[in-house]
Amino acid sequence: MGGTKEVDKPYELAIKFAKFYGGKICVAPYVPVYDLKDFAVWYTPGVAEVCRAIQKDPEKVWYYTNRWNFIAVITNGTRVLGLGDIGPEASIPVMEGKALLFKYLGGVDAISLPINVKDPDVFIETVKRLEPAFGGINLEDIRSPDCFYILERLRKEMDIVVWHDDQQGTAGATLAGLINALKLTGRNLRDAKIAFIGCGAANIANARVIEVAGGNPKNWVFVDSKGILHRDRPDMEELKKKNPWKYEWAMRSNEEGRKGGIKEAMEGMDVVIAASRPGPGMIKKEWVASMEKDPIVFAEANPVPEIWPWEAKEAGARIVATGRSDFPNQVNNSLVFPSVFRGALEVRARTITDEMAAAAALELAKFAEEKGLREDYIIPTMLEWEVYPRVATATGLKAIEQGVARKVFSREELYSRCEEKIKEAREQIRVLMEAGVIRAPPEGKIYG
Repeated sequence: MGGTKEVDKPYELAIKFAKFYGGKICVAPYVPVYDLKDFAVWYTPGVAEVCRAIQKDPEKVWYYTNRWNFIAVITNGTRVLGLGDIGPEASIPVMEGKALLFKYLGGVDAISLPINVKDPDVFIETVKRLEPAFGGINLEDIRSPDCFYILERLRKEMDIVVWHDDQQGTAGATLAGLINALKLTGRNLRDAKIAFIGCGAANIANARVIEVAGGNPKNWVFVDSKGILHRDRPDMEELKKKNPWKYEWAMRSNEEGRKGGIKEAMEGMDVVIAASRPGPGMIKKEWVASMEKDPIVFAEANPVPEIWPWEAKEAGARIVATGRSDFPNQVNNSLVFPSVFRGALEVRARTITDEMAAAAALELAKFAEEKGLREDYIIPTMLEWEVYPRVATATGLKAIEQGVARKVFSREELYSRCEEKIKEAREQIRVLMEAGVIRAPPEGKIYG
């Protein structure tokens, strides 16, 4: 029972402090105010000169306003965490938490912006109308397959960075861990045989970014709720119309023509990447035992992985990763999205490409390798804050290389800027806490 109480503790504390603080984020000024006269500069009449300058040259908005570091965390609440379609209002605590992570880990100013729109086309038009206000859009918790359509169109039709964390963030963290797991087991990305369990936002993006990094889809097998994807499956024409993104992988993967379910998909494979329904029991021990020698198991469902790590290990898994912080090798989006946005915003990028996500993953993997790879350490942890400016720099440099950046920096210049902004955010929070502007909780601590 003690273990159960410990698992439930975050829920109890979250409710308690949500009531105490009334939210997680607020607006704080960048500029000093010594006297009310200062508003003649910050506001009228002085501000008119800034407006005229931007009117003459719209690009100056990136230098004279906070747009360059300001993003919106946007959702319609149709697939929030493991809670499903709970609506935009109930999604606000998650979006606020995301905004706090953006600030603390990446120095990015983010606001929670749930919108009451389910129709994908109306959602897209709504977000496009917000473009003048923001330097970037973080899409969050949108149901599949709408999320693919929305991201695809917004990346094409907006001239600022647009990112769907459930897709690209998960993919970046997964790729980083996978690269190092393959190294530890003497494999390479090109030849790795991978079973993808689940064909939602996470695994479709996992596959996309892994291919960009050098993986070969011919060696892969995908499984959805109806079984293995293969060209002869009776529902392929229907799938082509309703979910062309999944259909594409059905056509490009499974060269050997496997049929069946999860069991058949995993047999003889090097890697299983599961991003499906919470377990335990979604993946059985005997299925892991049927994989190649020293198999790699990524069980990413939350709050409970598809198979418990110890069960996978007992079945012969050499390396196991999950989405949980209380197990080794957490595949953690929070290692990716703050850094990617930091780097993209610094260079005033016009988009975030899959190549930029792959570059972030490669730097994450490199950082862990330099620290010393182990079977229980294939990816950095959130405590290793030094990784954030490094990943941000790698992302920004890739944007420059691909010609989607408005500003160009050297590696040294970009790293210095990213590091300074991240340190500044942490220092701001520390000073506000010490001054009592951010109230201390009644017991003097949040957790523990």
